[in-house]
Amino acid sequence: MRGKRAISNIIITLILQVITIICGFVVPKLIISKFGSNVNGLVVSITQFLSYIVLLEAGFGPVIKSILYKPIANKDKEEIKKILKATEKIFRRIAYIFLVYMIILCIVLPIVLKDQFDIMFTFSLIVIIAISVFVDYFFGMTYRLYLQCEQKTYITSLIQIGSTVLNTILIIVLIFAGLNIQTVKLVSAIVFILRPIIQNIYIKKKYNISLKDVKDDYNIKQKWDALAQHIAYVIHNNTDIVILALCGRILEVSVYSVYNMVLNSIRNIIAAFSVGVDASFGDMIAKEEQNSLNNSFKIFEGIYFTVTTILFTATMVLIMPFINLYVGNITDVNYIRPVFSYLIVLASFVLTIRAPYNDLIKTVGHFKQTRKGAIFETVCNLVLSIVLVFEFGLVGVAIGTLVSVFIRLIEFIYYTAKHILKRSIIYSFKRLFVITIEVIIIILIVIFVLPSVEITNYFSWIIYAIAIVIVSSLVVLIGNCIFYFENVNRILEFLKLLMKNTLNTGKK
Repeated sequence: MRGKRAISNIIITLILQVITIICGFVVPKLIISKFGSNVNGLVVSITQFLSYIVLLEAGFGPVIKSILYKPIANKDKEEIKKILKATEKIFRRIAYIFLVYMIILCIVLPIVLKDQFDIMFTFSLIVIIAISVFVDYFFGMTYRLYLQCEQKTYITSLIQIGSTVLNTILIIVLIFAGLNIQTVKLVSAIVFILRPIIQNIYIKKKYNISLKDVKDDYNIKQKWDALAQHIAYVIHNNTDIVILALCGRILEVSVYSVYNMVLNSIRNIIAAFSVGVDASFGDMIAKEEQNSLNNSFKIFEGIYFTVTTILFTATMVLIMPFINLYVGNITDVNYIRPVFSYLIVLASFVLTIRAPYNDLIKTVGHFKQTRKGAIFETVCNLVLSIVLVFEFGLVGVAIGTLVSVFIRLIEFIYYTAKHILKRSIIYSFKRLFVITIEVIIIILIVIFVLPSVEITNYFSWIIYAIAIVIVSSLVVLIGNCIFYFENVNRILEFLKLLMKNTLNTGKK
């Protein structure tokens, strides 16, 4: 059952990520072309400031999921209801906090940016962009977490696919109709309000869960430790854009957002391979299946690192030619920043590599134990970025991010090996060493072996990208066979069994 649900989650989420990537590239390009890089930078800055509310959701969310796994495994419906009732109360409070935060932002940000934008222009965009966020937290987050714990992430992914496609079509129509940015974002907000409504209708019909008469007396432990840790994470994750925005470098925010859009797309594709996996691990932990956890994590680790290394190494080579094509004849700011691109790709690579360890810590609920590392990472990123941004601009904030994420990666490897998986840390450090060798070999092959290609359009870029991905895949797969032959066999056996079960289910 775990495997079948994992396959459904991965396939649907991969489809969602492909659609999100396509739509995600279309919309910013239209906004930049129609309204300019400064308006795009403003929209990105507002979205980023509003996203700080995510620190509350993602701080409480992992704790709630970690305590839901056991009652779901035991099919204890009454316990599930109590937890969901407490969860609903938390997220409705977050929604009210978000309203207060939005009001403060409506006062402060328009004044900070008054030399670049009319105060009412900035004010109206903040309110419009905030609408869908408020509705999502007030109505949608509780049941979304429940579906994730039930290993049914594919349900929310299907809803997201529909809303993303509809949103993109409407934005294209509105922009070509000549409407202003406020109208475009308002229609977008209305579309995204539909997500929690549809999701809640599904939950009530499928699971017949009602929280009206449930007593509000459940105490969610470790929620403040998790919140403190995730506050640190969100501040760290949004440091670059916030520092650039507060320094008045709105055009630089637009540049950063274009590169980050590419990297987020790659990370989201890779994340699709781990959708629902934390719920499987949570089920094993709830049932105290230590051997199954260790063996399953090794298989997952092997697949995840293989995909991550292939895609990010290819991204290092392909990102600059793509950016050059994407920005085209936009000249209001220089988007071609090679040094920045390599640093930010490397930082994103490290951030993605550590994700399985971070997810495992969240699944087991060890928030208090790893809180200090999260705070240190954030302080390190803030200090380095603030010190370096004035001298090096985008390159400075990229250096701050890279150094801080690498330090936290080391902590994650050590902690999961010693306290959760109970294995030697040498295994994970060996993986990092092998990945480094593979990346170096691929880059050398690209520089000295592959013929140089003139990329003048998207078709030539796609052909070149296919060649780079093939080279990356061959090098990484050969490396895995040399250094992890036994684990490769396990992965192949696992995939065969999974495919067999999936086919048998399809026949039934």
